[in-house]
Amino acid sequence: MKNKLISIVAPMYNEEEVLGIFFSRIREVFDTVKRFDYEIICINDGSEDNTLKELKKFSNQDNRIKVINLSKNCGKEIALTAGLDHVHGDATIPMDCDLQDPPEVIVSMLEKWEEGYQVVLAKRADRSSDSFIKRTTSSTFYKLIDLISDIHIPENVGDFRLLDRSALNAIQEYRENSRFMKGLFASIGFREATIEYSREPRAAGTTKWNYFKLYKLALEGIISFTSFPLLIWSYLGAIVAFSAFSYGIFLIARTLIYGIDSPGYASIMVVLLFMSGLILLCLGVIGEYLSRIFIEIKGRPLYHTNGLFGFDKQEQKNGTPSE
Repeated sequence: MKNKLISIVAPMYNEEEVLGIFFSRIREVFDTVKRFDYEIICINDGSEDNTLKELKKFSNQDNRIKVINLSKNCGKEIALTAGLDHVHGDATIPMDCDLQDPPEVIVSMLEKWEEGYQVVLAKRADRSSDSFIKRTTSSTFYKLIDLISDIHIPENVGDFRLLDRSALNAIQEYRENSRFMKGLFASIGFREATIEYSREPRAAGTTKWNYFKLYKLALEGIISFTSFPLLIWSYLGAIVAFSAFSYGIFLIARTLIYGIDSPGYASIMVVLLFMSGLILLCLGVIGEYLSRIFIEIKGRPLYHTNGLFGFDKQEQKNGTPSE
């Protein structure tokens, strides 16, 4: 009986230092579960170092390692999408190659999958390897988005998870350009199980994330999965309008009773500056949503590949998986 195929999907940007360790750890894991075959889909996201050169070398040595070379740096969310578009496995596991998410957890994922679960989440029970600021901001973000979002996005669950073929097919139907993969994964449903693990320090190299990129990703997640920021300004606008109307009535009544007085310059400036700032902030929120509408209606491709390595000849010719 043919072994089931597991597809590991790993986006990579300037990761030449960790590649050898990553492939070795994956190989060791699957040596312990020989009832499964595996492939590793590596997405080179416009790396500026020797990542592509090293990936080609490893692919030539092991036909289970396949390489998608994107034509430019598209960001992790799009790179991950490109990998998910090219998998052949009965189950798919997206993961980072820095080994902070230990490959050994895959064994527990496969056991849950064999029990009949279609999605197996890997939850970070111990994040002591991350900085205090990163842990705090991450926790705040998940609490906030869980409060205002239309869907529940599990806290401390990243892209590292197992997706059954049926769950992957559902993910592949989402083709928006502005992508927050954790939200997309959470939105598909299916029968879920959760396992916990301890997050490890990076095996080699340095992180490519900074707080500005994390802020942009968090903003993408909030705007993509809730209209609550727009709703806030609707309510706030109504409150301000009612307050202004009430104050206007008060001024008219005071004038009728006490006569006309000279208005103070300071109070006028305070009101003008407050309202101007409020309007500009409101326009900024609306602009964030409009910019994403503008991006989506153009319908541009999510990515372009500049070579597939390790895939069969038909895929390399077409640039897409053969069915």
